[in-house]
Amino acid sequence: MLPSRHNLRRDRIMTTISQRIDSITHITEERYTVAPPAPKSVKIELTAKCNFRCVFCASTDDLRDKAEIKRETFERVLLEMRSAGVEEIGLFYLGESFMCKWLEEAIYFAKHVAKFPYVFLTTNGSRATPERVKTCMENGLDSLKFSLNYADEDQFEDIAQVKKRQFHKMLDNMRAAWSIRNEVERNTGHRCGLYASYIMYDGEQGERMKAMAKSMSPFVDEMYALQLYNQAGFVTEAEAKKGMISTAGNRGRMDNLVDGLPCWALFTEGHITYDGALTGCCFSHTPDFDFGNLNEMSFLDAWNSPTAQALRKAHLNKNVTGTACEKCFET
Repeated sequence: MLPSRHNLRRDRIMTTISQRIDSITHITEERYTVAPPAPKSVKIELTAKCNFRCVFCASTDDLRDKAEIKRETFERVLLEMRSAGVEEIGLFYLGESFMCKWLEEAIYFAKHVAKFPYVFLTTNGSRATPERVKTCMENGLDSLKFSLNYADEDQFEDIAQVKKRQFHKMLDNMRAAWSIRNEVERNTGHRCGLYASYIMYDGEQGERMKAMAKSMSPFVDEMYALQLYNQAGFVTEAEAKKGMISTAGNRGRMDNLVDGLPCWALFTEGHITYDGALTGCCFSHTPDFDFGNLNEMSFLDAWNSPTAQALRKAHLNKNVTGTACEKCFET
């Protein structure tokens, strides 16, 4: 079922991705509590696998098993979250979702069965082929964002630790997505936003990254910069070996940074791993941050579990010493 042309005007009244991000990273007053209401946005991991091995990502350290979410778990949890009031669903977390063969079907289920108003996706772009991107958009994808974190093929090979040809595939797919989006909009009236983010490295690396971002900006609706994260302290040593300096916590967009403590991820957005854990961290590669197992308890029970409330209390007090979050703020 495709969006009707009756909805064309509404679809074109789009909120920018930066506005959506800021609405998540800025904790509103009613969420400054150990037991906040259901989050507006949730990311759920279709697969933990990724075809890149970026030095700034803890996935490279193989700290956990990597598999796909069970489809029955995915569908059950999505319906439950929508009933609880979640409005935005991201079909990714720590893995690369285009490695999941049923990604397109997952998008259709999220949009047309679970009826989420906003379905979004972030990709490294290497497997986001024109054919698959078109189907994703036709199935109701509202936002596709490319992680454009490499200034050139040499930096790509050095940081992503895969062959240079993948860099050019990524850029080719990103360019093609622009034409595909416009074609799908003409044919169906449904407009999928196209975006890109890039890491603002230090010094000369940063200047090269800005140049790359500028060259690709004609192919997206909006592009924004992010800080380099230490991912709960797991990648600090690897980053230092590359001469990179990471930031403590996830402070959101470079143009609208928030305080690291309290961390917004605990209060405004849910994160679900492929094996059904609801975790409090936007970069959780270990069970230390888990609020609860959604195979054993409801989404809302896990969202405000005793573990979740204890960790939020530490953040509200701005003292995470002795908690799972401690290493993140040692940087």
